[in-house]
Amino acid sequence: MNKREFLHTLGLAGLGLAVDRLVPARGPLYAGQQGVALKHWAWVPTDIHSSADTWKQRFEVLRQAGISAILPEIYNSRRAFYESKHLPNPKPWLEEILPLAKAQDLEVHAWMWSMPCNIEEVRKEHPDWFVVNRKGESSLEKPAYVDYYRFLCPSHPGVHEFLKTTVGELCSIGALDGVHLDYIRYPDVILPEALQPRYGLNQDREYPEFDYCYCDLCRRDFERETGIDPMTMDEPSENAAWKQFRCDRVTHLVNNTLVPVARAHKKLLSAAVFPNWQNVRQQWAMWRLDAVLPMLYHPFYNKGVDWIREETERGVRSLEHRAPLYSGLLVGRMTPEELTEAIQAAVAGGASGVCLFYAQAMTDPLWQGFRQATRR
Repeated sequence: MNKREFLHTLGLAGLGLAVDRLVPARGPLYAGQQGVALKHWAWVPTDIHSSADTWKQRFEVLRQAGISAILPEIYNSRRAFYESKHLPNPKPWLEEILPLAKAQDLEVHAWMWSMPCNIEEVRKEHPDWFVVNRKGESSLEKPAYVDYYRFLCPSHPGVHEFLKTTVGELCSIGALDGVHLDYIRYPDVILPEALQPRYGLNQDREYPEFDYCYCDLCRRDFERETGIDPMTMDEPSENAAWKQFRCDRVTHLVNNTLVPVARAHKKLLSAAVFPNWQNVRQQWAMWRLDAVLPMLYHPFYNKGVDWIREETERGVRSLEHRAPLYSGLLVGRMTPEELTEAIQAAVAGGASGVCLFYAQAMTDPLWQGFRQATRR
């Protein structure tokens, strides 16, 4: 089951810092400031079957509507859709659509899954790379929630090299503007409220089968730092040091392994992140990114559109002007009026723009709502 299929099964299909950042190609970083133009993005799920003419038309629609940047899904944990030397790659889709998007003056940021890995060769040769829950079960053999939740562990040097190679390959593509990290986190220890009933769950606390990672390397390193084996804790969720240890592992992967690759190639690096970052050990406000795109999918949290403004404000404050924030919106279940309200809420909360999940879900009425909010 892929990401879109996962969301569809939930009934929600439609759609997981430093001073030396690079300046985006168009305009200042902080477009949310008064008098500064906003910048809008769209996620573009993999579609290798549509013709070049179809993509020309789609990109023209996006640009005319006011979209400045697209995030095509180029690696989905199983296959890559560019000419990779280390990932299975059935078709160089990125190389086909890149010139078409650039002809419309669109920024192109390659969207890649980060920690999930469902490549058979990696699974066979590196079983120790995968996260282990508090019950001692590896995500390789028993993934949480859905079959593709086979997450890699950010403590392993081999995982760092694996992801570094992918980012490096993408950054070497000259016309590409940047790389966009998705699933750069641990599995959800607690799912958003609206998703739990779909699995017959009531996650009122952190349960062992969803709590990662307790692999030998994580346990050894934490014990070296604190003298405590996390597996021996009566209630690990109450140990602040253990929580921070795992956040720091992801932060180290981003800041010390992946950011330098993007900087060396003079590419932008962004990430799709969670508003409830604690539940995925994803302390993204500390990452040295060029942009963050929190997925403010309010139906997942049983919230209204006002929540988008609240979470945008919270995210902007946490970044302390280190990077711009673009509010991610789940458009598939919205009416045009709701989309207008959602965009207005994000901008009122200080967002530098919005990112639509996803481009192919936008209908003519939704584009009308988008233009209404952006005054196109």
